[in-house]
Amino acid sequence: MSTRKLDSAPSSLPLFGRAALGALPGVGKLPFLAGGGGAVPDLELELADVAIDSTHLAEYCRVCGFAVRDTLPATYPHVLAFSLHMALLTDSSFPFSAMGLVHIANRIEQRRPVAVGEPLSLRVSATQLEPHPKGRTFKLLTEASADGEPVWSGESTNLRRGGGDEGSRGKRPDPSEQPELIDEAEWTLPGDLGRDYAGVSGDRNPIHLYGITAKAFGFPRQIAHGMWTKARCLAQLETRLPDAFVAEVAFKRPILLPSKVKFASAAEGKRKNFGVRSARDDTPHLAGSVTAA
Repeated sequence: MSTRKLDSAPSSLPLFGRAALGALPGVGKLPFLAGGGGAVPDLELELADVAIDSTHLAEYCRVCGFAVRDTLPATYPHVLAFSLHMALLTDSSFPFSAMGLVHIANRIEQRRPVAVGEPLSLRVSATQLEPHPKGRTFKLLTEASADGEPVWSGESTNLRRGGGDEGSRGKRPDPSEQPELIDEAEWTLPGDLGRDYAGVSGDRNPIHLYGITAKAFGFPRQIAHGMWTKARCLAQLETRLPDAFVAEVAFKRPILLPSKVKFASAAEGKRKNFGVRSARDDTPHLAGSVTAA
């Protein structure tokens, strides 16, 4: 694997502009943009000694519902690595544009609590394409290390629609098949939640920002970020989480903003299942679990 070491985190805003340009018909064929087809590149991006900005961390905690502590929320390293994700997805060697990708699942492993004062080194790469009933999927892989010790890893499964393989359907268990969950909270999500989360995450995908920009991609109005929903779930469970755990979620139907949703959970041995559903009609939005590592 080829490793490209970065001196600083790239700004995600111009990368979104690059992604939008690559999504235009015919433009993605240009050699300096992603979208030329082919295989996912065997490329790893590395950024060392990432220091935590305490002001930014506090704002992230506010938006996602975490208490401010001397350790990082389990989803925060994902935010630290997001600009690396975008840099990889918009690299000229990537086979298609980042615009239109659907984040369908996410897995995080926290191997131990990470102190706010610990500088982190981040590595990001992508797996090869795999068949899916609605197209093809690949995973963005992220690893965070402190002083050479791997402390956190993440897998974001993304779907590229088109040319689906119906024969792959039986190979994929449905993660929404859970034991009965118990409602424990109802959240009112405002219309500007997507813009609020974009400000702290760098994820300025237009489907999350305004109704008019979301409609351009086929949504009736803006939708909540999947990683905000996962973060809000882990914030709800924060005082019940072990020091080391694996948190997996499947993103089901998008949450249109504004809206009201219900959070429910239930323990099953060392595993805690949880989910988010519409408060209006019980439409499932997220199904997940936390398992002690």
